[in-house]
Amino acid sequence: MKKLIAISGGILFSVAFAGAASAGVFEEKMGSCLAKHANVKDSAAVVLECTAAGGKLSGCTVVSNSAGGKGFDKAALCVAEVLPIGSKTGVVKVPVRFPGS
Repeated sequence: MKKLIAISGGILFSVAFAGAASAGVFEEKMGSCLAKHANVKDSAAVVLECTAAGGKLSGCTVVSNSAGGKGFDKAALCVAEVLPIGSKTGVVKVPVRFPGS
């Protein structure tokens, strides 16, 4: 659990300091993935397990999904392509929250 919290904090920290351009790319991808795979009005929390290397995530699988069958698993996997992970390496768990509207 502590590792999950540390990774979450690391992702938020990375997004906060990645710069406006990177944050804009992330927000655009989040919106695009959500619109493509799930209902933007619904909320969900998905946890992915991925391999981190070179500032990117790969080989992600869904560990948990609070809204099964609604496409949030696919949206989270889509978003993982652009999540800034910083210098983390190895297998990491990454929480992705979709707040809904």
